[in-house]
Amino acid sequence: MSKTYFVTGTDTDIGKTTSTIALLQAAAKKGLKAIGYKPIAAGCEMLDGGLCNQDVLLLQKNSVLELRYDDVVGYAFEPFSSPHIAAEESGVTIRLDVLSDGLAKLRKSTGADIIFVEGAGGWRVPIGHAHFLSDWVKYENLPVIMVVGAKLGCLNHAILTQEAIHHDMLELAAWCVNRIDPHMDYYEQNFETLKSLMTAPFLGEIPHIHKPFEHDLSSYLDLAAIL
Repeated sequence: MSKTYFVTGTDTDIGKTTSTIALLQAAAKKGLKAIGYKPIAAGCEMLDGGLCNQDVLLLQKNSVLELRYDDVVGYAFEPFSSPHIAAEESGVTIRLDVLSDGLAKLRKSTGADIIFVEGAGGWRVPIGHAHFLSDWVKYENLPVIMVVGAKLGCLNHAILTQEAIHHDMLELAAWCVNRIDPHMDYYEQNFETLKSLMTAPFLGEIPHIHKPFEHDLSSYLDLAAIL
């Protein structure tokens, strides 16, 4: 079975997509058949007669194997909001078995060596009916890679997320830093504090890059700890 990792973040808009693409590119550089999956995508626009999400398109583009758009995403919603609100606005109930079916299909049909599953928002993002996306990660028993968005407050967010993952009896397999604020005060001190408090292997640091999706990000992350 394909190695599968769930990529979560310390918040929304902290670079999960950037980091997932870096993971895909780094795995590809090692000759691995690496693909991406986005269980829930909120924030879509109509393209070619269907709803398309930019994160999903980027995962599709950076997957080593050729995938159909619909194979890369479980649920896609037009409203740009928390998944539970987007689902309610769209008249849809998010079902964990649908998310699992999408992942199982990728595992079975592609022969991928490794799958990076990009989450939505942070660890405890609601998906409706008192469920969280983390409930599905627990159901699938996926090891987790945490993306720490380097900004004021990231220490608290990172440690709380780490504690929540451990509380859910899941493995925090690794973590990385994405520099979303190039002017963050005391960045180096915060970075060193993070390294002293995180319990999982450190994959690397993605610097602040203008238009990161136009760059090769593979050199910033060392995947040795997860392969």
